[in-house]
Amino acid sequence: MDDDKPHKRLSLAEATTFAQQLCLAHGTSHAVASALANATVSAQAHGQHEVGFGHLPDYLSGFATGRIARAAEPILAPVAPAMIRCDAAQGIAQLGFDHAFPVLCSNAHQLGIALFAQFNAFTCGELGYYTRRLAREGLVALAFTNGSPLLTVAGQSRPLYSTNPIAFAAASAAGRLLAIDQASSATAYVNLLRAAEAGEAIPPGWAVDAQGNETRSAREALRGTLLAFGGGRGANIALMVEVLAAGLTGANWSLDAADFRSGSESPGAGMLVIGIAPRLLDECFASRLGEQMTRLETLGVYLPGKAKEQAYARAVREGISLPLSAYDAFKAQVE
Repeated sequence: MDDDKPHKRLSLAEATTFAQQLCLAHGTSHAVASALANATVSAQAHGQHEVGFGHLPDYLSGFATGRIARAAEPILAPVAPAMIRCDAAQGIAQLGFDHAFPVLCSNAHQLGIALFAQFNAFTCGELGYYTRRLAREGLVALAFTNGSPLLTVAGQSRPLYSTNPIAFAAASAAGRLLAIDQASSATAYVNLLRAAEAGEAIPPGWAVDAQGNETRSAREALRGTLLAFGGGRGANIALMVEVLAAGLTGANWSLDAADFRSGSESPGAGMLVIGIAPRLLDECFASRLGEQMTRLETLGVYLPGKAKEQAYARAVREGISLPLSAYDAFKAQVE
């Protein structure tokens, strides 16, 4: 966000109520509004505006056009003692996870490991939201998701996969989180949008144009597709995530997923979340993790997730800040 522009500050409670009102104004059920508002504010509070209030217009547009079922009720099926399958019924991804969360945590603590497999959903927003919640319950968490095609591999011009992120989180005995949330693409799609709006060049290796040629033009890249990070290695990870998030769950392959930004069809995305109870393998895991985190920091290693946790601590104290223009545009939708 631009610091030199006027901003509106909201407490986390005010921001959550505001997001709920926006969803309800677009015809959602209270359950959908609550689940999406909580995820939106969590992302924003952790410093992730692009998947917080910056992403909320995609949801509101989806509610208006029918890409997202506004009052969808997820259908949960306990297919095995450690497995929960969820049909999101073309709704948001967050609500199915909310419904499954208590049983998912209980299963993981009792059985050592538990799995949540969801299909037929809109894109999941901030993937780290799901793993952070499990880590706060004393679990080591992994998550994988896919969506509309945005990423290609060397030698191709057609997008084959979504950005296909991976998230991981684990908590130390002191409650500090080690949290990783990263895409398989060389950059986030929103960075292309920003560069195109500003007329700026993009670094090499980010994207190709519509003909499959590497480009430094953000506007040409928007007509083309993103590249995987690290060349073939990143492409391999994108494929692995695709199999876990779409193949294993029964969701749409990204090649078959509708655009999450336009039209009236749900992308039918998938998400796989795994929770592991580390104390069953090592009772000292949480304390050992904390010691290792401290040792790495002493060596000068910057630990992933630290900036987000610091941002969240500030947000708890000071609230979140939205550009006044964006706040006013949102507010006009509920008046």
